Amino acid sequence: MHAKNRLPSSGHNTPSPPASPLRSPRLRHPRAGKSAGKFALNVSNRSVAQRVAWIVLSVLLRRQGVFLFAPLLYISGMLFYMGTVSFDVVPDVIKVRKAPGSVYRSPVLYAKLRHEMDADNSSSDAMSTIWKHAKGGDWRPCINKFSGGLPESNGYIYVEANGGLNQQRTSICNAVAVAGYLNATLVIPNFHFHSIWRDPSKFSDIYDEEFFVKTLENDVRIVDSVPGYLMERFDYNLTNVFNFRIKAWAPIQYYKDTVLPRLLEEKFIRISPFANRLSFDAPPEVQRLRCLANYEALRFSNPLLTMGETLVSRMKEKSAKHGGKYISVHLRFEEDMVAFSCCVYDGGSKEREDMIAARERGWKGKFTKPGRVLRPGANRVNGKCPLTPLEVGLMLRGMGFDNDTSIFLASGRIYDSERHMAPLLEMFPLLQTKEMLASPEELAPFKNYSSRMAAIDYTVCLHSEVFVTTQGGNFPHFLLGHRRYLFNGHSKTIRPDKRKLAVYFDNLKIGWKTFKRHMLSMRAHSDSKGIELKRPNDSIYSFPCPNCMCHTNKTEDSKTTSTA
Repeated sequence: MHAKNRLPSSGHNTPSPPASPLRSPRLRHPRAGKSAGKFALNVSNRSVAQRVAWIVLSVLLRRQGVFLFAPLLYISGMLFYMGTVSFDVVPDVIKVRKAPGSVYRSPVLYAKLRHEMDADNSSSDAMSTIWKHAKGGDWRPCINKFSGGLPESNGYIYVEANGGLNQQRTSICNAVAVAGYLNATLVIPNFHFHSIWRDPSKFSDIYDEEFFVKTLENDVRIVDSVPGYLMERFDYNLTNVFNFRIKAWAPIQYYKDTVLPRLLEEKFIRISPFANRLSFDAPPEVQRLRCLANYEALRFSNPLLTMGETLVSRMKEKSAKHGGKYISVHLRFEEDMVAFSCCVYDGGSKEREDMIAARERGWKGKFTKPGRVLRPGANRVNGKCPLTPLEVGLMLRGMGFDNDTSIFLASGRIYDSERHMAPLLEMFPLLQTKEMLASPEELAPFKNYSSRMAAIDYTVCLHSEVFVTTQGGNFPHFLLGHRRYLFNGHSKTIRPDKRKLAVYFDNLKIGWKTFKRHMLSMRAHSDSKGIELKRPNDSIYSFPCPNCMCHTNKTEDSKTTSTA
């Protein structure tokens, strides 16, 4: 007999295996009238769902495949269940423990550490000792400028700079680089009115247009309008001008291969929108033009520059005890920022209602789509939650800055400001904002223009001894590079590790000495990262070395000095 044959042939001496039990009559196909009628009656009395389930189960049992399909059905059911349930709302019965750093407990930690913090007299003068690596900074600006004339232009390029102040700045600098590379004439960029920033300012309202054109005159032709004879070809209507829709981070070669032929043919083209439409990685000549535009040609308009420098002087006066040195903090805790982060703080039901309303107001439907799950705990652990004013204050006190330190706060309207700002003012009573430093009459010309107010903040932050960034964005990224350009390659910027901070702020067992040790370590890390060279995919607006700055050879400098 074949080895797999379970039925012995006639005359075989091997005992037969026990007979299989008869299948249940209820699961057999009805064969005759009475039994068939009974089966049909039972099924007809059930609901549709019950009948389908009964038929499937019957087929599985008849085919003896239940042991194969049951695990698959179980796994499928579990995956379906897990896909429809957020781990943030798992019942407490099966939740073992929240991940460290996933809950906002900073107010409780502050109350616990405050007495020790106020009694701590061990801090040295943090303002004068913070930047140890800056003393070794030996980079200096060295952007070459052309002195000869320019060849005949290939045509005019018109761009629309969209976004806020610093996103527009990116567009301007990239437009200069593209126009120079294509030997084109750049029309002064138009600022696109955005529904969020709602600032109708023009180029000349923000920047010194005359200085901009003059600085670049030997490198790129720049005009404030297109000649009439050319506009006549397009019926004086910009919408008739061919508009390139260029993908984000396009390489400069794309402009040469695709844009230049059309420019030579039409003599006038548009590129809109233009923010982030040029790759960070580019040939040296393109980078040189970017450097020249950002660090030399773009200067704020006289009213903005005067207001900013006035506030810098006032901050230095208030920081006389520390030799005129002060800290600037870029704090992003506005209502829309908190709402977009989907993080939970300690505001209870009012905060929850405010955030739901803000999300619907700013991003209608984005956060309420089917299947969209908000995970505030995971966001906090991953360092994606905006730091509160309290957390910034606690971090800076841990880094050794005493309560007599002058701080300039660059920020929009803080969410629930009276409650959230109170602990920061307790820790740093000398804190100032532009609204506190300037009178309402002084700020009146800029008050209703978000980009102009941001430009004032930018100037005061640029000249501070310490700059603290608490959230990503174009504002701190541009300041990072601009400060490196001013301070011999060192950014003099504290960039906290928010993942680590979330864990420290959530640890109610931590003592002041341990907390302070962690903060000093974070401060030292920021100092060590102050001087960084640009890598291929880094932004030249954050990393000006080595494209915009040269490394100074101290030995050669000393020889030159002694010879002279």
